[in-house]
Amino acid sequence: MEMRKNYNYKRRKLYLPEYGRHIQEMVDSLLIIEDRQERTRQAKAVIAVMGNLNPMLRDTEDFKHKLWDHLFIMSDFQLDVDSPYAQPSRQDLMVTPQKLRYPQSRIAFKHYGKYTQQFIRAIAAEKGATKSPSQIMDVARYMRAKSFEFNNEHPNNEVIVRDIRIMSGGEIDVDLNEINNMRSDYHRTSQPQRKVQRKAQPQRNNNNRKQAKGSKNQHRHNAHK
Repeated sequence: MEMRKNYNYKRRKLYLPEYGRHIQEMVDSLLIIEDRQERTRQAKAVIAVMGNLNPMLRDTEDFKHKLWDHLFIMSDFQLDVDSPYAQPSRQDLMVTPQKLRYPQSRIAFKHYGKYTQQFIRAIAAEKGATKSPSQIMDVARYMRAKSFEFNNEHPNNEVIVRDIRIMSGGEIDVDLNEINNMRSDYHRTSQPQRKVQRKAQPQRNNNNRKQAKGSKNQHRHNAHK
């Protein structure tokens, strides 16, 4: 007799696949129990089995509450029992999260970062106040360091002056000589290795080798006499 194989893809879709099909069948059996007290007693037994299958949930808050919510989900919110918690509705658990809005601000020079651009614009927006040269030099020093990290080479100071003027909308003019005399805050990532000079060993004279070999043979000859 040929047996028909019942594959899972032919069965109905599970509401919570992590509990398995056996737990789903146990929940389905609760719906056909007519006595409410007996149905509630069997539901508590199913909750105990669900807790044993998912011990990782015990470390979370409201462990029992989550299990009861899962029980109602697997029953398609049709189970009528005396739950210690308020029975949730489909709308309460199926809330669509709000769409996350990504920032749409554009950065003129990404290797400097957005905070550099914001700081330069804040300095340029100070109307009627004397712009602090120390603040501008601090920004220029930071831009040189970030440019060195991005390009892995010494940045051109003329490019730094030009970028500050662009990001400030032409409100800030930096003296190139001040930037040329500014102390650098960036360092090379790798230093050239020093070559270790080996001491030259004195070359032995061939005559000395012959004399040493002859004296050794003479010593052996005298030992055999």
